[in-house]
Amino acid sequence: MLAKVWSAATLGIDAVRIVIEVDSGGHSAQPGFVLVGLPDTAVREAYARIRSALHSCGFWIPPRHITVNLSPADVKKEGSGYDLPIAIGILHACDFLSDVQVAGRVFVGELSLDGTLAPVRGALSISAAFACDPAVREVIVPASNANEAAAVESVRVIGARSLPSLLAHLRGDALIPAAASMAFVAEEVDDADFAEVRGQAVAKRALEVAAAGGHNVMMIGPPGSGKTMLAKRLATILPRLSLDEAIVTTKIHSVAGTLPAGSGLLTRRPFRAPHHTISTYGLVGGGTSPRPGEVSLAHYGVLFLDELAEFRRETLEVMRQPMEDGVVTIARASRTVTFPARFTLAGALNPCPCGFYNDASGRRSCKCTPQQIARYLARISGPLLDRIDMQVEVAALRSEEIMSMESGESSASIRERVEAARAVQRDRFRRTRVQSNTAMSSRHLRRFCELDASSRRLLLGAIERLGLSARAHDRILKVSRTIADLAGVERIESGHVAEAVQYRALDRAYFQGG
Repeated sequence: MLAKVWSAATLGIDAVRIVIEVDSGGHSAQPGFVLVGLPDTAVREAYARIRSALHSCGFWIPPRHITVNLSPADVKKEGSGYDLPIAIGILHACDFLSDVQVAGRVFVGELSLDGTLAPVRGALSISAAFACDPAVREVIVPASNANEAAAVESVRVIGARSLPSLLAHLRGDALIPAAASMAFVAEEVDDADFAEVRGQAVAKRALEVAAAGGHNVMMIGPPGSGKTMLAKRLATILPRLSLDEAIVTTKIHSVAGTLPAGSGLLTRRPFRAPHHTISTYGLVGGGTSPRPGEVSLAHYGVLFLDELAEFRRETLEVMRQPMEDGVVTIARASRTVTFPARFTLAGALNPCPCGFYNDASGRRSCKCTPQQIARYLARISGPLLDRIDMQVEVAALRSEEIMSMESGESSASIRERVEAARAVQRDRFRRTRVQSNTAMSSRHLRRFCELDASSRRLLLGAIERLGLSARAHDRILKVSRTIADLAGVERIESGHVAEAVQYRALDRAYFQGG
């Protein structure tokens, strides 16, 4: 008998339908098992798990020659999520299940040897892929994935804990209730607060501007000046996640396998802080079976690179395209996969190997030679520096600031101004795909960043004095636009341009030879 069962495969952060075709071959054929359709090692091992699980659940499979085809054959089948649909297909082909009990249902799940269902990656992507398909009546996933998959309200999701309970559901003996779609409520990141930061008014202001416009920011200063503390609080002043942003973010983390078991949609903006020893694949994604890297896991959130100059230069360079385009495209011989990567980069580094070059406090003197400083900072190339909108010098705290017990402005009050500026940008770009000032194209710059005569003279002088590139010029205009939005004015003024230029001053101070 020939049986057909629906399943799904993830490609990037989206999913496509896979049809599991099972031919039981009849009693006269030589007993055996053949699996075709471009399976990887985990899929090829499925029959051993399935056979043990079926035996544990009391099923005896007749000695037949079973052929399983995973269609379409040109799509690479990866992972253990095909265990359940293949098992259902075998039971259907051996007349333990009928057409009516299997038709219109999508099955995804890994089988343990005792018949329990283990979680899989990409459950949200799979349920979203069938959201508009009237032929699909249920998407059946492991119970641990039910909350995640049920975030798509237009799909009926069944979370099964074991193969026997699922079979009872399919036969109508003991129905499993559909997973309820949980109401989405975005949470604020409250693990840290800007009120805890002493001093550093300039750096706080810069991070507010960065959050308001989605700009990349780099902080440079001696050890202990508060760079890491400031960066960890950047996520606390970003706007709350929208539902659409939460769905995309959750898809990425689900496909990557970083979503906690049993969780639904992510409700906070991501904050990723990889160590400087991370590989290129770990940062931007890749591998034989492409997976999202840190730049994609930080999508709609913050990617914090501490000790920026300690990262391998070739690793940092691969970020240039994602920072410009907001996506990562990974090409392999079998397929090309694209992952979203629209993140806010926050970098922190010391000004030299010892950390005390240009230390205004005078408490420690720099021991590095000019050649050592140049080599250290040369790890950050000019093209990469051009893509960092804002450069902020974080000076060492004064003695009275270190001893101060006064609280600064809270993250909540800063976030109110940031959200007001983002609301202005949403209204400005409502007929485009642009979501924030940092993503403006040249056409948008000409339309929304017009300068008066005094502002043009100021910017022209900065370009000549600092030797800025055309890309750096555009970045200054974008930051100026954000500063004007925070001020609540429509026209960019010379003061806004002057502040934006101030955030490029380190180009000359530190990176003459970058």
